[in-house]
Amino acid sequence: MPDPTSEATTAGCKAPKAIQDRHLSKDGKWRYFPKVPNLVQYTSTGTYYARAKLNGNSVRRSLETTVFSVAKLKLADKLKEIRKPRAPLGSFGEALERYVAEMEHDHTILPNTLKYRRNCLQALAATWPALGGLPLGKITAAGCKEWAQRFCAKYDEQYFNNTLGTLRRILETGGVRQEDNPAFKIKRLGVKRKELHLPEPDQFDQILRTMETAGRWTSRHCANLARFLAYSGCRISEAAQVTWPDVDFEKGEIRVRNAKRPKTSSEDALRFVPIIPPMRELLERLQREYRESKLVRAEQDPERADCVCVMTECLFSLKRACKLNGLPHISQHDLRHLFATQCIEAGVDVPTVSRWLGHSDGGALAMRVYGHLRREHSATMAQRVTFTRPAPGQVLQLQLGISQGAA
Repeated sequence: MPDPTSEATTAGCKAPKAIQDRHLSKDGKWRYFPKVPNLVQYTSTGTYYARAKLNGNSVRRSLETTVFSVAKLKLADKLKEIRKPRAPLGSFGEALERYVAEMEHDHTILPNTLKYRRNCLQALAATWPALGGLPLGKITAAGCKEWAQRFCAKYDEQYFNNTLGTLRRILETGGVRQEDNPAFKIKRLGVKRKELHLPEPDQFDQILRTMETAGRWTSRHCANLARFLAYSGCRISEAAQVTWPDVDFEKGEIRVRNAKRPKTSSEDALRFVPIIPPMRELLERLQREYRESKLVRAEQDPERADCVCVMTECLFSLKRACKLNGLPHISQHDLRHLFATQCIEAGVDVPTVSRWLGHSDGGALAMRVYGHLRREHSATMAQRVTFTRPAPGQVLQLQLGISQGAA
């Protein structure tokens, strides 16, 4: 009978089921090896872990391999790492300085991500002012729970989860092991999907007219930016980078630089968004204005002289227009939702819409976020549902109507 701890048994030939079951945990999640007592395997993934006792608790650390022979070679070093005496812990402020230094010098972090993490640090300091002077050993789970209550009363679930992750990472940077990290005693919150209140086409036109007639020199430019966001599905940071050389009227597409592409990713840095009819009308008008004011724009802001959109944000103008028209507030990012919803309602398939939005998951995220339709459109579609058998002539008419709608 083969030895169940041998490499041939674990990586190649399987041992008899009776032997496998004999060395499994009660829940069946972990496999033990009698001849290698500090080695365990997570059965669902096949990954090997080092297991040791630390302060009376059982601790596991991943060996980051599914090969038995490699796991045995890594085991000794991992056990030394687990059992290594802890260095004297300093204050949270000192750990924070090390964390910020590592973050600032991490070349893989995108600028927007770096800005968001700084905002998390500011929110953490505002909701736990005394934290900076506390020794790391004095930070308790009870203190973290009190902070969590204060934070959740002021910020939303997503912001709490990200700030909690930042707190955990700072404590780890200071030398607090995960099993001793009090921040890991705090559970993350479930994030509810935002209910979108998107304007109907006539309401959106009303919002644009209010933005244009606000009386400021930026009013018309803010309305143009809102149109560009709604007609392209771009993020606000992406729209700000689109220049006239990125617009190809002949091919009918706009070259967009993906804002959320990780620096370590091999995904395309660019995507191409089609020029839909209202976008073509907008671009042709903006191009005429650009040619007339090119010299002036070059003198005022040389770096943005060739940008399609003069403004880089229109949040205040958009919020004011919604309020004056008695409509629910929509953000700049909601205009991206508006573009996707309009495309889906027009019959464009979800995978295609996801490519236009710059998603790389084949449409899974788009299906979760944009798979719903507005109530008015949903009510219209519901009228097509019937439980009566249609006459042959009606079937032909229905098929022709569906094919025309898809086209």
